Amino acid sequence: MTVKTKSYIYQHGTLGGLMQDLMDGTEKIGTLSNYGDFGLGTLEGSNGEVIFLDGVIYHADETGKINQLVGDELTPYAAVTNFESDERFTLMNVSDDVVKEDILEKISHNLFAAVKINGKFKHMHVRVAPKQEKPYPRFVEIARNQPEFEADNISGTIVGFFTPRLFHGAAAAGFHLHFISDDRKFGGHVLDFKLSDGTVDLMELAEFRQHFPTENADYLSNEIKLDEISKDIEEAE
Repeated sequence: MTVKTKSYIYQHGTLGGLMQDLMDGTEKIGTLSNYGDFGLGTLEGSNGEVIFLDGVIYHADETGKINQLVGDELTPYAAVTNFESDERFTLMNVSDDVVKEDILEKISHNLFAAVKINGKFKHMHVRVAPKQEKPYPRFVEIARNQPEFEADNISGTIVGFFTPRLFHGAAAAGFHLHFISDDRKFGGHVLDFKLSDGTVDLMELAEFRQHFPTENADYLSNEIKLDEISKDIEEAE
């Protein structure tokens, strides 16, 4: 796979901060559109699951409803890229584990990669983080009681990233994937799935651009404790 030299993932905030309880909205979600048309994130208070697809920003809330965002909503964490497929392959009748194994054979484990899977899913299992109010809990506590939704024989797109283990804490090492159905009525953070018939597109990225919430007092004064949140990320993701 040839890595485009000008390709990058742009991320506002850190997943580690979100895990620790730094959930203030510190950037307008629409600002991320200046850096990419494809990606994922959440809203202030860890409110639901955000999906950037083809330049449109969608939000799955804790009731399972999907809305299109206007861009003024605030986010503590989101990541995007301008998606251009470098490699494409098709799969039929496979589990999520098989899909991930096939992807891992095709990408470098030392680079970020954007992952797009479009097709028909025999089964899709997602969760949606419910909105929190201050004082925010640790995210892993939210994840233990989060709404989960399941659908069978559904068409749609998985949007997400592979993160090298070196960057665990800034993002989630391994795969972080969100889903939205073609009819825009079902979506969320992917827990597991079975793919009936689909196309996998991959894009390895040459740069990781990290934007910090430099004007948020809580972020600046509360050191993120990586040893504590690493296990939380693995449990919650």
